[in-house]
Amino acid sequence: MSASFPKQAQVVIIGGGIHGCSVAYHLAKNGWRDVVLLERKKLTSGTTWHAAGLVGQLQGSHATTAFASYGVELLREIEAETGLSPGFRQNGSISIALNQDRLSELKRKADFARLFGVEAAFIETDAIKERWPLMNAEGVLGGIYMPSDGSANPTDLTQALARGARINGAKIFENIKVETVLTSNGIVTGVVTDSGIITSEFVVNCAGMWARDLGQKNGVGVPLHACEHYYLVTEPIAGLPSDLPVLRSYCDGTYWKEDAGKLLFGFAHFHAKAWSKDGIPENFEFDSLPFVEDDVMEVLELAMERVPCLTEVGIRTFFNGPESYSHDGRFTLG
Repeated sequence: MSASFPKQAQVVIIGGGIHGCSVAYHLAKNGWRDVVLLERKKLTSGTTWHAAGLVGQLQGSHATTAFASYGVELLREIEAETGLSPGFRQNGSISIALNQDRLSELKRKADFARLFGVEAAFIETDAIKERWPLMNAEGVLGGIYMPSDGSANPTDLTQALARGARINGAKIFENIKVETVLTSNGIVTGVVTDSGIITSEFVVNCAGMWARDLGQKNGVGVPLHACEHYYLVTEPIAGLPSDLPVLRSYCDGTYWKEDAGKLLFGFAHFHAKAWSKDGIPENFEFDSLPFVEDDVMEVLELAMERVPCLTEVGIRTFFNGPESYSHDGRFTLG
């Protein structure tokens, strides 16, 4: 262990995924000079490395819309600050509706977006088809177009945030496992790691799918669990536009984005499948899960109906990985 491993810090952040690195970056940038981040394996391992990287601002509340809008600003600025590109492509996004209830929901969310100066507009079915020519427009009542949305590379963005945190004085340690959080009279006093104790005034649990188990050790409930999440990547598609907007169909449970001349499409399962209910394997790092065809056939059939070229193009990548989900899909803060 390096002699620079600290014995104390103002704040210890547990977890080196995109959230942990973001917390380290923002605290350090805002003047905190004693910030320590601890990652059990390598930065981005666990779930961040295989995220689809969608950037969307169509949210259902003032707070979440403000967060999402700021995220786009950060993506635009982080490369100039750190010299690392987050791979941000601002191709826009289209969210489609197949029934009136969904259409009303999308319009309401678009109103929230406009309150924060985020451009969002209703778009007719014919115009959606023009922007997304591979889409089968049957049953589509319309949608919401967000020109400032897009996609980013989650690994590159996390590394940029980590570099920004270090530039501003934060210390980041990989291959350090936090065993437990120390408290005294209900107040945090530090953390116990497999490399020693660090005393601290604050501890931030950004452990992702490990956050629930870590919280339980101190009687803190973190309503979050890992579930299986599938996505597929096609073979190259001739003539596929590189500026294709991200397409979301909440009714079909699918999302789509152009990926280096191929289509990446993922599934929001109608029936979530919890993973590792008996505990996450100790050696889990950059791992994937078995791809079970029966788990995706229902949604895959809808995907092929929505984008018929899937019946003719081959699939290059079948991927299944764990994702951390809260009970209502919202942030868990506090």
